[in-house]
Amino acid sequence: MNIADTVGEKIYRLRKQKGLTQEQLAKEAGVSYQAVSKWENGAAAPDISLLPVLASIFETDIDSLLGYAAEKKTSAYYEERYRKSGYYWGVKPSFMCFDILKLLPPDKPLRLLDAGCGEGKDAVFFAKNGYCVSAFDITESGVEKAKRLAGRYGADVDFFRADICDYVPDKEFDVIFCSGVLNYIPADARSRVVENWKKHTSAGGLNAVNVFVKKPFIPDAPDKERISSRWRSGELFGLYGDWRFERCEEVIFDCGSGGVPHKHCMDTLIAVKTDRI
Repeated sequence: MNIADTVGEKIYRLRKQKGLTQEQLAKEAGVSYQAVSKWENGAAAPDISLLPVLASIFETDIDSLLGYAAEKKTSAYYEERYRKSGYYWGVKPSFMCFDILKLLPPDKPLRLLDAGCGEGKDAVFFAKNGYCVSAFDITESGVEKAKRLAGRYGADVDFFRADICDYVPDKEFDVIFCSGVLNYIPADARSRVVENWKKHTSAGGLNAVNVFVKKPFIPDAPDKERISSRWRSGELFGLYGDWRFERCEEVIFDCGSGGVPHKHCMDTLIAVKTDRI
């Protein structure tokens, strides 16, 4: 497959995910719809000057557009952050953790997977509260810090290193938890990753997930990471349309990261896998 085929296939998938016609994409990119058609057919490749424009439209980066693995950038980005002293995300559990405790308390052995656990704060919280926890992250430094945190609190967690795009569980879990991670995977891998989780969730089990969402009236954060890609409003909910929703909300909140006040929009979903009637 040549470079035109690779980029054309990527543009086609991303355009469909964005719900754009060839004419709409052409208008946003400032080209003719015939040019877009040629890209997608592999007959031609976009001019190099258009790559930043297309990357911006699709909320991705040029490397991903060219078919290079974005997860390698994510790993390098956080490897450096996690090597520093202290815990970058702190050690307090996220609010979703308490929702899971209420909805599915561990009054019997329950298997929980923390996908993209970072430095381990949520995984350790779950283990301390009685869940049988497995947790992974793409970064070696994050996993090592997570193990140290678990040791500090006497928590038993099976930490390991894995890529969220490639990892396939070897058993079912009662809870699959993912907070603040799915914005770092390529847009064309989202449905595949979620379907993999759904398949490996036990009947009556939960998936608890949140994602940052793009809103046209909210400017990009001053410290927005180029390796991340926000979701469309409601996109996450649509991937779980066949499950029962226990929590489904979209909120806009204030943030001060980067030293400049700004806002974010986040979709949060806790859904239950029910037996079909």
